[in-house]
Amino acid sequence: MKVSIDPFAGFCFGVERAIEIADDELKQNNKLYCLGEIVHNEVEIHRLENAGLSTIDSKELHLSLDSKVLFRAHGEPPSTYEKALKNEIKIIDATCPIVLKFQQKVKKAWDEMKLVNGQIVIFGKANHPEVIGLNGQTDNNAILVEDKKDLEKIDPNLPVRLFVQTTKSKNEYDKIVTLIMQKLKSTDHMVPDFKYYNTICRQVSQRIPKLIKFCLENEVIIFISGKNSSNGSQLFSVCKSENNKSYFISNENDIKPDWFIATKSVGISGATSTPVWLMKKIADQISNY
Repeated sequence: MKVSIDPFAGFCFGVERAIEIADDELKQNNKLYCLGEIVHNEVEIHRLENAGLSTIDSKELHLSLDSKVLFRAHGEPPSTYEKALKNEIKIIDATCPIVLKFQQKVKKAWDEMKLVNGQIVIFGKANHPEVIGLNGQTDNNAILVEDKKDLEKIDPNLPVRLFVQTTKSKNEYDKIVTLIMQKLKSTDHMVPDFKYYNTICRQVSQRIPKLIKFCLENEVIIFISGKNSSNGSQLFSVCKSENNKSYFISNENDIKPDWFIATKSVGISGATSTPVWLMKKIADQISNY
């Protein structure tokens, strides 16, 4: 049985950078706090915890912490920086440069929209840390859209600037753009100023066609991801639609040997939050069946 690892799977640039920053700091001090989960992968978090990483939430930023606090790749709203500064917290900022530029675009658009009573719309998961950070650039005044029913919140008579969470799919985004256009054109008034920005991470969007090809090249697909990874859920749905023998696992304990009966080829893939070392470990385990 041939077992191969998806060459395009593994940490995205932002997550890899944040992990490297955390590893470097832990090598020097053996202790580091992280505001929220550094990555949506339980196995990788456990590895870092063993090295001295402690995950905290925003409520703990008022404490007199005895070590630095890392801001993860997802980014934070301005209020978090203000709180850290107020409480004299030493910050290590690992915000992904792509997310940081995204935040700056949203802030600029919000400053413009305030002058014309316009609206900032963010298409993504409302409770996702990236979206929370983006909404913070608008003083939490953005209209958050998770699906088409949320489009009711948009006033069709006012200017609109649309942004999209970096890990959303292009197809979903295109549908939302079309629905907003239809909503705006359905009014009897002049069509308001509507601009939309494809802020999906290229590394994420380019993975889907490559993942489809990988799924078709293997009889069985083992997709590894943290259960709370938005990107993982999205990419696994792609696997399942292309190859019915696709299985979602978080670690080696989830594997069932009967998945590989009379199988000649197995493909191992994962989310942008899945470490390569974990994929290799599971590939080795499956090779022994």
